[in-house]
Amino acid sequence: MSRYRGAHRGRHARPSEGPLAQALGVARRPAVTAGMALTLVGTGAMGAGATGANADAEPFTLSPNAMSLAALSAKETSADNSRISSERAGANAQRAAVNAKQEAEAKAKADAAAAAAKAQAEALAKARAAAAEKAARDKQRASIIANAKSDPRSAARELAASEYGWGDSQWRCLNLLWEGESSWRYTAENPSSGAYGIPQSLPARKMAKFGADYRSNPITQIKWGLWYIEASYGSPCNAWNKWQSRYPHWY
Repeated sequence: MSRYRGAHRGRHARPSEGPLAQALGVARRPAVTAGMALTLVGTGAMGAGATGANADAEPFTLSPNAMSLAALSAKETSADNSRISSERAGANAQRAAVNAKQEAEAKAKADAAAAAAKAQAEALAKARAAAAEKAARDKQRASIIANAKSDPRSAARELAASEYGWGDSQWRCLNLLWEGESSWRYTAENPSSGAYGIPQSLPARKMAKFGADYRSNPITQIKWGLWYIEASYGSPCNAWNKWQSRYPHWY
């Protein structure tokens, strides 16, 4: 039996095509995206002969509008890729700059800490050296003063330098002055005047200003004698000059 064909079959209008189909210019075929179009154009698929079940299909073609759309899509994709690459490069550069800055700051901080530690260590070493030197001087001074009875000159020189700042030139005058007065004997006594001790204090009790043991302790006598010279003449050399100008000698 033959298949029935409606009488009005040929009169029905073909279904209207959508905007995309119109843009692509393809009728009665699936819509093709811009990416697919580029792929087809790049591979030469368009216009190629079909085989097998599709041998009788119509040749696949793209309209100029579709080609333009595909080209625009490819251009936009390329621009997006360039923008992404540029943004990544910028982000990497910024990250590298931040890391470099952080490393520089960390290095500067470490260097500053090392410099501070070095300065502190040097200051501590210097303070320790100064303390050791002072301790040695104090020990020497104590030894000199302790031996004042056997060596009153060294004790007087030490006290003149440490307590009055009198150096070698003033020491020379002091040595001559007290050599002339008492020959540096802490028990020396003038039989006529009663002046007593290394500095020949008159009366002897004046030396009690620096200690009640002024008759037996040469340090007490020396301290009083240095104080008296500084108060009366300003320096040992002034006292020595005055002593020389008087006869009988006294100061």
